[in-house]
Amino acid sequence: MGGFKKFLMRGNLVELAVAVVVGATFSGLVQALVADLVTPLIGAVTGGAQPDFSKYSFTVNGSVFKYGDFVNHLLTFLIIAAVIYWLVVMPMTRLIGFFDRDKESSEKQCPECLSDIPIDARRCAFCTVELVTVPANDRPPA
Repeated sequence: MGGFKKFLMRGNLVELAVAVVVGATFSGLVQALVADLVTPLIGAVTGGAQPDFSKYSFTVNGSVFKYGDFVNHLLTFLIIAAVIYWLVVMPMTRLIGFFDRDKESSEKQCPECLSDIPIDARRCAFCTVELVTVPANDRPPA
């Protein structure tokens, strides 16, 4: 029983549980944003009717293929992906770039694989090429 308690109390498991709960809540928030604001906006732009393809289907040898529902889900996915990109990814990338300015003075690019590596590295950790190091006193001031 002690091993199970230790497993449950590990930091990674607790962080994962918190991430799942926050992710589920965020998913509901994004779906509400898309359903309540973005989809009606699309309907307003396209003439007042919100697009609904769920009734579209075709029949082959008595089997009904309801491709319209798939199209609805595909459009929903694309809209949600666009909303996530423009409202979450882009601002976070800019924010991280703003706080990550000192990274440029502590890292350089590997000439072979173009990975970011520490400026004092003698060998690339990614492609293992040997690097020519510049002594610290010969470097230009940061």
